[in-house]
Formats: sequence, C-alpha cells, structure tokens
Amino acid sequence: MAPATGTPTQKQPFFSFPNPINESVARTVAAGVVIMAAATIAFDFPWLMLALAYGFIARVAAGPRLSPMAQLTLKVVIPVLKLPYRPIPGPPKRFAATIGVVFSVTAIVLHFGFGLTGAAYGVLGGLIFAAGLEAVFGYCLGCKVFSVLMRIGVIPESVCEDCANFDARIKRLAAQGLNPDGSPCAPAESQSQPSS
Repeated sequence: MAPATGTPTQKQPFFSFPNPINESVARTVAAGVVIMAAATIAFDFPWLMLALAYGFIARVAAGPRLSPMAQLTLKVVIPVLKLPYRPIPGPPKRFAATIGVVFSVTAIVLHFGFGLTGAAYGVLGGLIFAAGLEAVFGYCLGCKVFSVLMRIGVIPESVCEDCANFDARIKRLAAQGLNPDGSPCAPAESQSQPSS
C-alpha cells in the first residue's frame, strides 16, 4: 500500500485522508461544527445531529471530498477570508474527526433511540467545547489524545511518523523542491515546464 503522504506523481485514493492538512481548513470546519451543534440545542432541531454525524463520517472516510461543510470551507470561506495555508499532520485530525463521529452518533442514538434529548444535547455540549477549542485557539483535544495513545504504544508510530517533528518534514521536502503535501513547489514547477 502506498504511503499516506503521497508523492508528486501519485494520486491518493478517493477514500483517504489528506496528509498534511491545512490547519485553517480544520479550524474553520470546527467553527461550523460549533455553529451547527449550538443551533441544534438553541433551536431544538435534533435532526441537525444527522447532518453533523454525516459530516464527521464523510471527513473520516474521504477527507473533505464528501463533506459539504469542508467543501464550503475550501471553496468559499478560505479564499474569501484569505486564510493562510498552514500544513499540519493529517492522522491526528482524522482521529479527532473519528471522536466527532462517536459524539454525534451517540447524541443521535440518545435522542432518536431512547428519547433522551437532554442527554443528547449534553453530549453535543461536549462536542461544542472540543470544537470550540479547535476553532478559537487551535487546540485539538482529539489530537492530544492521539499523541498520548502514540506515546504509550496504542497507536503505532508508523501511523504518523512525521507527527513527532512535522517541521523536519516540511524542511526535508522543501530541500527536495516539494510542498509539505509532496507536490512540486510552484516556482520549480513553472521552471521545469517548457514554454509554448
């Protein structure tokens, strides 16, 4: 199987998660999660939990490809607000999104399965807290759990070899004329193209 980091000539499978990912995208999507979860509670719209769960499942399965919120962020919010590209490791963010799946699906089961709307909204409160930390401060609770699980050996280091020192990855790839995602740097790419 091909490494998750990709190479300039290698296209990632559809059902994969990008590595690295843009922190600006992750934080903006987290803000969207806060807004949706808060609206669910404030307006008593429990059906919004289904959209929340779908978004998390879509992002875990295929990165931003199938997630309407991630697509809106990539195609509209980031360009309009001119948010910077800040590469960060993908595997911890995928783990954090998996925790989002657990929270949102738990809330759905509590409400629709057992009629425990208050408990469901309590679970969403936890999701709002975690996503709020990500959106406002760039502090990813799920990523911290991922790091601890790697440190104690539950998650093998091979899952995210660059997590320990992502800056070293950026420098190593830059020395090879590559962006952090493994694609060619724009100046090198334009110099190597024949003029027409």
